[in-house]
Amino acid sequence: PQPDRVWKMIENHRLTHLGISPTAIRLLMRSGDEWVDRHPMETLRILGSTGEPWDAESYRWYFEKVGGGRCPVINISGGTDIVGCFLAPLPVLPIKETSLQSPGLGMDIDVFDEEGNPVVGEVGYLVCKSPAPSMTRGLWKAPEKYIETYWSRFPGVWDHGDWAMVDEDGDWFLFGRADDTLNIAGRRVGPGEIEAALIEHEAVSEAAAIGVPDDLKGTELVCFVVLHPGHDESEGLRGELVEQVVAALGKVDRPRDVRFVDDLPKTRSAKIVRRLIQRCHLGDEDLGDLTSVANPEAFDAIAGSR
Repeated sequence: PQPDRVWKMIENHRLTHLGISPTAIRLLMRSGDEWVDRHPMETLRILGSTGEPWDAESYRWYFEKVGGGRCPVINISGGTDIVGCFLAPLPVLPIKETSLQSPGLGMDIDVFDEEGNPVVGEVGYLVCKSPAPSMTRGLWKAPEKYIETYWSRFPGVWDHGDWAMVDEDGDWFLFGRADDTLNIAGRRVGPGEIEAALIEHEAVSEAAAIGVPDDLKGTELVCFVVLHPGHDESEGLRGELVEQVVAALGKVDRPRDVRFVDDLPKTRSAKIVRRLIQRCHLGDEDLGDLTSVANPEAFDAIAGSR
């Protein structure tokens, strides 16, 4: 299909609601604004999103270019395991850029640090302190896995497995899966934070950050980036991207390397498969079952990246 397939559907069917992932928006951004401009989309009322964190540039493009600056971005966090939303913005209230705004109705959620203390203004674990009617009560034929997955970190508290932060104003933000967290010289950082810093550069369309073993720090960063059309690979650009991460996150998180690729491997729902990228980069020739990966040929680019 052409890059305006989604915009054409909105125009032709006069759609009022559009739900899409941040990665899909970044892919559509790469095609250029002209594909959006061809199609009037004044019927749109609500923009939806879930599944992964937003970076500011892509969120802004989605809100301003697709939604015309008038459609709220309802960025939610939930899952089939709770059949609902822990976080869900109310469009009648202001929504900060990239935020999920507020808890879903009836959800008693919080952000805990490693010791199980509530924290404000710090990244921690998204937890639920009281039951909700739609929460799953177990996993089929795997009761031990259910306890281990949701209840083992903090006794009596549901651990959703996501990094989150609530700011001083009470607005909520997500930073990706806690099990994707990288520990660099004793400092924990989510790959989403690194990727968001890279995507802020005008040349970068997509990014993936992985950890690789290091004798000194324990883990070091290697980043893979896809460039926007019209931007060329160069050592100068590589250096700019390294410094972009340092400026955003600090010297400890300086990437060991930034590599240029034409594409990043993703699932059919457009989620970047970081763990498989890491295994491929580290030389694992057997990546297992790749039927859930929409573009397995992209692993060749990872293996041969510059």
